[in-house]
Amino acid sequence: MKRLFIFLALGAFTPIGYSSEQPLVWPQFRGPNGSGAADGQKPPLEIDPANNLKWKVPVPSGLSSPIVAGDKLIMTALDGAKLYTIAYDRTDGREVWRTEAPAQQIEAYHKTEGSPAASTPATNGKQIVSYFGSCGLFCYDLTGKELWKVDMPPAELFGDFGSGVSPIIAEDMVVLVRDQKKNSKIYSFDLATGEIRWEHNRKSPVSYCTPIVWKTSADQQIVAAGHARIIGYDLKTGTEKWSAGNVPSGCCSSPVTAGNILFFAGGSPGESDETEPQMPSFNSILKDLDKDKDEALSRDEAEKAFEGFFDNQDANKDGRITRDEWEAISKLYSEGKNTAFALRPGGSGDVTESHVLWKQTKGLPYVPSAIAYRGQYIMVKDGGTVTAYDAKTGERKFQGRAAQPGRYYASPVAANGHVYLISLEGALTVLKVDAAKLVVVASANLGERTAATPAIADDTLFIRTEQHLYAFADRK
Repeated sequence: MKRLFIFLALGAFTPIGYSSEQPLVWPQFRGPNGSGAADGQKPPLEIDPANNLKWKVPVPSGLSSPIVAGDKLIMTALDGAKLYTIAYDRTDGREVWRTEAPAQQIEAYHKTEGSPAASTPATNGKQIVSYFGSCGLFCYDLTGKELWKVDMPPAELFGDFGSGVSPIIAEDMVVLVRDQKKNSKIYSFDLATGEIRWEHNRKSPVSYCTPIVWKTSADQQIVAAGHARIIGYDLKTGTEKWSAGNVPSGCCSSPVTAGNILFFAGGSPGESDETEPQMPSFNSILKDLDKDKDEALSRDEAEKAFEGFFDNQDANKDGRITRDEWEAISKLYSEGKNTAFALRPGGSGDVTESHVLWKQTKGLPYVPSAIAYRGQYIMVKDGGTVTAYDAKTGERKFQGRAAQPGRYYASPVAANGHVYLISLEGALTVLKVDAAKLVVVASANLGERTAATPAIADDTLFIRTEQHLYAFADRK
């Protein structure tokens, strides 16, 4: 009976495809409406710098993904101590312009896992919007001229990891989620002027989820995952229409839509096959690390074990991690659950039980967002495990170590029946998608740290690494 209900509810389900004729081929984080898909495009399957490297140029540091605006690729960067939005020519990679976003103070961020230039810009084809957690929201024309800005104080993120959310453009508005320790909000700004259309408080002390637009048969909504909860807001007014619990603490991944259905998948680092993430008890940590038996952890005692994350656990910055600090983190961490699910539209209030069509708890990603593509919901987790669920039923179609090993921050992207995955270490895997399985058709290694999600346009795969911007295309 339950399976019959799912098929009836999804009777009109059809995967969304995007044509290369669409003018906004890759306008924001993860492309058209955050889908990750550009099905009219034909990027190369073999990624080989010796044979199909169109161009390669050095770029400043940053974690934002490239987007396409007109004949340019746009991304944000930190160069020296200054923040910029930078435009590159799509044909040859030349830097065309850069415009500074003046910041009186750079936000606190993790020096290896974060960046003050982590947020991906968005465009409507005429204007470009960039967000910096250090100083606010900026709007430019296609020549880099500033049209307006909204000044904001440096964001204060839980654990000082730094900002990661990106703005989106929805109709004539810019939508931004700003979850932080205090005063978390979702904003809508007028795209023409930067004036606030609406704003609402959020009960989410931390998240990194970029919102999307959910176009249902009845309305349009902004959907944003936050701490342990995902929420749908009315696009016009920002009024909260529904919410669903049982999602991870401090969500990193973003939802996606296909047909009339919303999908979300997210897990926790190292624990993404468990529905309830667990942190070790402070007593067990003390037993292993507290050499001087003072019931706290000094930097000397814990830095090696914490692998560069000591400062993020030391909330008051006194050089010691105490029981109170550890238990505050544990409490926050335990409030979420790891899950993948499909949600039907039409709900109001708490829809955790009423509108979830199916849910799963295996193969869940921590940072990357999953992709709904050709009837499957596909995700990659650290270690290279790829999982695909049938988008209609939630039946597991594939699970295995199909991608190259390593950690994964970049989200999957897809085109022409193939999905592209790239690890934090720069190892790339290309999978062919068919009805029954995923097949590895190519692999490569760029040999550079890669955290940014690739972009697809001009039958080209654009990849931003730690030091370069690459363009790969088959020779005509």
